[in-house]
This record gives sequence, C-alpha cells and structure tokens, in this order.
Amino acid sequence: MADVQQDTVTTRGKRRFDSAEQEVFLNLWRSYDRLRVLEEELFGQHGLTAQQYNAMRLLRAVHPEKLPTLGLASRLVSRAPDITRLVDGLHDRGLVVRERPADNRRIVMLGITDAGIALLNDLAEKVQQCHTAQLGHLSAAEMKTLVGLLKKARQPHELPDSSWI
Repeated sequence: MADVQQDTVTTRGKRRFDSAEQEVFLNLWRSYDRLRVLEEELFGQHGLTAQQYNAMRLLRAVHPEKLPTLGLASRLVSRAPDITRLVDGLHDRGLVVRERPADNRRIVMLGITDAGIALLNDLAEKVQQCHTAQLGHLSAAEMKTLVGLLKKARQPHELPDSSWI
C-alpha cells in the first residue's frame, strides 16, 4: 500500500490522484481504453462491435440450442442496456435468427446462423493475434496474477450466479 500511496504523488510533490483506489481505477480504465482500440479496429473491419462479437460467441457456445434475449444479455462480458439494438444489427446481416415460441410470444429466442458461425471461424485467428498484440508482452505468470487480481477486484460487485466469479 505504501508503494501505491507514494505513486499518487509526482516528483514535484503535487498529487496526481486523490487516493490509491482512484489511481488503480484510472489505471484500469486507461488500460482498457488502450487495449480496446486494437479490437475495435479488427471488429470494425468486419462491421461488428466487440459486444456483437461476444454475443455471437455466446450463441455459438449453445448452438444448436437458442438463448432467450435476456439470457444472452446476462452472459455478455459488459452490460448491454440496449440488447435489442445489438441483436438487430446481427439479425439484419443474417448472423443470428430470432424465434418466438408458440407457447410464450413474449420471449424471443436467439440462435446463431451458419453465416454467423462462418464469420466467427474467419475471425478466430485474427482475434488470437489481436489478443497477442494486446497482452503477449506479459509472461504466463504475470497474466495469471493479473487475472487473479482482476477477479478479486470485481468479486464483491458480481451477481452471485455470475460465471465470472
């Protein structure tokens, strides 16, 4: 803690951060901002957002089954306040299908299409290369430590049934 507190002060004695927690949070935010640029560039070349890519991966994981819209939303890496618009773009491109069960017309079930699977297959190596560009400079031990710290940081804020705990 003393090391982090010391880092909150610049060499001229002027405070850069109000607290160690603020310094950590702002470093997380800046890291996310720098790392996401690489994936935005990749997904943008294919007319996708990172969230749409994530949604397609989740639908492929249950294929040939389908997920209810809210079930998909709850599994996304980041919250999607407008899950309908996220899915609309994928549906309009023929990457996902929507079905309303006859016994409950209020539920919309989502599934991935063959075109969606083909796009994910086409992106697989490119996504791996992106992740390597983002974090390949870290050792395996450093990545394991980082994952552990990130899990610990968000654990009190996760829902009890989260698959990310």
